[in-house]
Amino acid sequence: MTNPFIERLATGPIIGDGAMGTMLYSSGVALDEVFDVLNLSNPDLVASVHRAYIAAGAEIIETNSYGANRFKLEQLGLGGKVRQLNRVAAKIAREQREIAGREVFIAGSVGPTLQRLPPIGSARVDKVRDAFKEQIEALLEGGVDLLTIETIPDVQEMREALAAARESSDLPIIAMLTFAEDGRTVAGNEAAVVVDMLLEHDVDVIGANCSVGPQRLLRVLDAYQQELVRRDASRPLACLPNAGWPTQQGGRMIYPSSPDYFANFAVQAADMGVTVIGGCCGTTPAHIEAMTGALRERATGEPQPRAAAIPELVVSDSSVQSPVSGMYQPDGFRSELGRKFLVAVEIDPPKGINPEKAMAGAELLKSRGVDAINVADSPMARVRMSALTLCMMIQHRVDIETIVHFTTRDRSLMGIQSELLGAHAAGVRTVLALTGDPPTLGGYPGTTGVYDTDSIGLIKLLNNMNQGLDAVGAPIGSHADFRIGCAVDPTRDDLPLEAERLHRKLEAGAHFVMTQPIFDAEVWRRFLEHFGGNIPVPLMIGILPLQSAKHADFLHNEVPGITLTEDALQRMHAAGPDGRSEGVKMAQELLLDLVPIAQGVYLMPSFGRYEVAAEVLDVLQTAETEPVIAAPMAS
Repeated sequence: MTNPFIERLATGPIIGDGAMGTMLYSSGVALDEVFDVLNLSNPDLVASVHRAYIAAGAEIIETNSYGANRFKLEQLGLGGKVRQLNRVAAKIAREQREIAGREVFIAGSVGPTLQRLPPIGSARVDKVRDAFKEQIEALLEGGVDLLTIETIPDVQEMREALAAARESSDLPIIAMLTFAEDGRTVAGNEAAVVVDMLLEHDVDVIGANCSVGPQRLLRVLDAYQQELVRRDASRPLACLPNAGWPTQQGGRMIYPSSPDYFANFAVQAADMGVTVIGGCCGTTPAHIEAMTGALRERATGEPQPRAAAIPELVVSDSSVQSPVSGMYQPDGFRSELGRKFLVAVEIDPPKGINPEKAMAGAELLKSRGVDAINVADSPMARVRMSALTLCMMIQHRVDIETIVHFTTRDRSLMGIQSELLGAHAAGVRTVLALTGDPPTLGGYPGTTGVYDTDSIGLIKLLNNMNQGLDAVGAPIGSHADFRIGCAVDPTRDDLPLEAERLHRKLEAGAHFVMTQPIFDAEVWRRFLEHFGGNIPVPLMIGILPLQSAKHADFLHNEVPGITLTEDALQRMHAAGPDGRSEGVKMAQELLLDLVPIAQGVYLMPSFGRYEVAAEVLDVLQTAETEPVIAAPMAS
């Protein structure tokens, strides 16, 4: 089957874009900031760079994903964001093509891992290949048209990148290594060795990028051509040089090569037979515009007018923190939601000022492989320590992700937004949206609830924030990055009403569902009949290990939202003094029943007995826990 990009290559030179990092830096982003993270924290800025290059005449734009591989991101505590950052990078680029309304190819940018492979280094080959594969598969999910594997310093690393690409996709590949002044790669590979390896992997376009200025890189391309002739082979060539040697002036990196100089380079490259021509570090839309005009003049013999006005960048506001900068946020639960069977366990905040029991519980649960800690928001309307504060402490001290229960009971609309902005800045970004138990259940009968909105309104508000807006549509500085959960009670008497509310929660933008505790998997299956089919987002079903017959009776008769089956009540009464063991056994049986029908479990141990939750989880050691994958998560 013919590929549109391959067809376009056959018609003559094609102009790529220029530097992404240079443009982001010029907008005010600090050099030490992680440019790939801007896909989440400032997507409008990244989009404006793409628009500028498209307006300048580029027919290929590369995704802002050059450094978004696991090795680089793990150094920053962001290893769990590989898939999200790459998918969003592709999405941003695709949207700008749609806005432009003309043919532009989206190239998934894959940069080096900077791991030294044998025989020079000791990095594991399989780990390097897996890192490339993880990134490439995420770019494919995002919808790229081709892959650009670029700035690779040696043939060993390029070999693993190409193997990963070929295992994942049949998309065209532009493969470019980077070279030093002596015409060898940074690792000392000569052009002949490079060409051998690239032909071995049947690369669609072979080339060189970054390195030094245009003239030195053209000499590398000339060496490529000689090797191809010697082998009686042919391949399209790509050349994307830096804008010369950079110098530092007044605290800024300055590249000397002008747009006019690059216009001359583009003509030289085309005359040599180079097909893909663009720029790397230091090049800007002005360089691309000059190159586009020069190649059009070469083709037509007539001077070309300037391109339409190149749009200005959305200037980065350094006063607005990115959603993944600032306070550290663990991210295993968020990145794996819907991809593996996950376990969350609820911890109630203390009724006093000492959080150490809760912290010890979180430590224990983390050591037993739990993926996230749920922190309840004053359940039963009883005063407890702030759920948000405890989430922050757990994430900071225990290094495990938290899910904050957030109710609308106690907060005005203004207070809700203020706390959510604070939660986001503090790194607490997975929220279970709840209306909350009425204050009359608690120990302060004179207290009234606020209820400016309910859980559905809260989900809409969180979704708004993810679009960069508050409740009335005013901008909040950048797009938030909340993962939004909603609750459902499949034990209610009025199941049609509960099913209808769940539909509304999902329509409002909920990303995953957590149930109230159930004691029989058939309870959930019965609810699905009223819902009208399977839940289209990841589902975590609640399990509450029972402690005794009295505990079971109390929950069933006095706690809102908890309804036991008759079988569960009978088993607990029959267990007598062995109630705790029977409760664990029942929870384990239910957990195994749920593995085939859910994407995770949400355990609610009573009385702060977190060791009971850990004991229940022991049964998963021998269970198959690949989930039934739900619909893809929203970005």
